[in-house]
Amino acid sequence: MNFAYYPGCSLHASGREYDESTRAVFEALGVGLQEIDDWNCCGTTALPSTNYLFSLLVPARNLALAEQKGQDVAVACNSCYVSLRRAKTVYEGNPVWRSKMEQALAKIKTNFSGKVQVRHVLDIVVNEIGLERISANVKRPLQGLKVVPYYGCQIARPLNEFAHPELPTEMDRLLKTLGAKVLRYDHKTKCCGGSHITTKEADTLGLNQELLDEAQMRGAEAIVVSCPLCQLNLDAYQEKINQRFNTNYQIPVIYFTQLLGAAIGVPLKKLGLNRNLVPAKRLVQKYIGEVI
Repeated sequence: MNFAYYPGCSLHASGREYDESTRAVFEALGVGLQEIDDWNCCGTTALPSTNYLFSLLVPARNLALAEQKGQDVAVACNSCYVSLRRAKTVYEGNPVWRSKMEQALAKIKTNFSGKVQVRHVLDIVVNEIGLERISANVKRPLQGLKVVPYYGCQIARPLNEFAHPELPTEMDRLLKTLGAKVLRYDHKTKCCGGSHITTKEADTLGLNQELLDEAQMRGAEAIVVSCPLCQLNLDAYQEKINQRFNTNYQIPVIYFTQLLGAAIGVPLKKLGLNRNLVPAKRLVQKYIGEVI
């Protein structure tokens, strides 16, 4: 089983630990990830508001590069996932825009037929590799670790391809397979504000305070995420949220691939668990028995 891997900009910068843990987990489970040569930024969710055709061409070029290799695309970032899926969906379903896309791509000598599939790495782990295989590979069960799964607002929207748009369960089931205690979390698909943290900081801090507040109320020791921007907002701005709302949140925000890797025996140095601004060291020592 092999995939063309699209890391996106965040995973080569602020979300390096997501990239590292994704690669390490897939290698440990025998799934090949080949990074797409010469990939470009997907344009994320901002580009459609400035130039719609360009917002389709930018991700479509990445899909075309994967198509040349004959491999489906594995993508970890929720925003990248939305951008790549949008380009494919419009190409397949709208003849007018398909023609415009083909004409524009031809100018850079790029062909695209829409055959390549776009898969989120969470989808691949749960539905392709499968929880039975994951369970058989668990070497360090996370017994007793209390977590809430936070999917963010994009992974199952606008199209419900593998997860329910309001009540996804993929991360819940995976974390239970790893031995963790998954707590109820009603905010699991609420928006964190995304990149509005740079333009509407006060509003975005408020959104994240709500996410942290329920996690703390439920007794969570960690928030588990599948999106680098969600992780950044909840982790990097937690201290500022505490200052603004007179709270005392100290909740590590961890990628699901990091916990998966730890549970199946991937060396911790490959998982980037030492990079959290809200430290995860105590949890790692308590539930995995190692010091990072």
